[in-house]
Amino acid sequence: MNRILTLLVSSLLFAGIARADEVQVAVAANFTAPMQKIAADFEKDTGHKAKLAFGSTGKFYAQIKNGAPFQVFLAADDETPARLDKEGMTVPGSRFTYAIGTLVLWSAKPDLVDAKGMVLNKGTFEHIAIANPKLAPYGTAAMETLRQMGLADTLAPKIVQGENIAQTYQFTASGNADLGFVALSQVMKDGSIGSGSGWVVPANMHAPIRQDAVILATGKGNAAAAALMKYLKSAKAVAVIKSFGYEVE
Repeated sequence: MNRILTLLVSSLLFAGIARADEVQVAVAANFTAPMQKIAADFEKDTGHKAKLAFGSTGKFYAQIKNGAPFQVFLAADDETPARLDKEGMTVPGSRFTYAIGTLVLWSAKPDLVDAKGMVLNKGTFEHIAIANPKLAPYGTAAMETLRQMGLADTLAPKIVQGENIAQTYQFTASGNADLGFVALSQVMKDGSIGSGSGWVVPANMHAPIRQDAVILATGKGNAAAAALMKYLKSAKAVAVIKSFGYEVE
């Protein structure tokens, strides 16, 4: 009887392990902190494991086109996943907007950035960090903001570019750049900017930073990929996303 019970428990455990799967996920750098939290919850709640890689949306696009083994892509825009859709490199119908990002002008110095971003007009700083607009949607939004303010040409000599939003934040946090345009999620703590000083850029100063997720063709039939996309829409994941300053449709 004990032997039968042991075999039954073992078979149930094996079945649980067999159902669990793993998914390789390319994640836009701005979404690092929330995705780390979501991935941990996802594994705990479903048994599936999400292996995460972080970087710029533009570089991930190039890597995916060159055969990188990602199965799910969480971009920092909606254009790149849409392009992959058109190129037949995704699972049709899987794409959706998982977050709408917020741009913030931020400095590690407590008193440098005022509540209306007028520091940009004053120009009383040596360097301003911006993510490469050719690779990073937050960099594109930053340049759109400067152009709308009529400052793109004036501040051009002061701009230092980060490869992605993570490097841009590092430039600013370290003081190598006096201030920088970063994602609100990178400086958000307990519902507000946690340190330094910042100006949340009004949404009407740049195109919406709609961030889309999509299952890549390489993830077709992967149970963990499908489960992760469903999990990103769950109330638990949405609460995490909002806690980092993102909007959700």
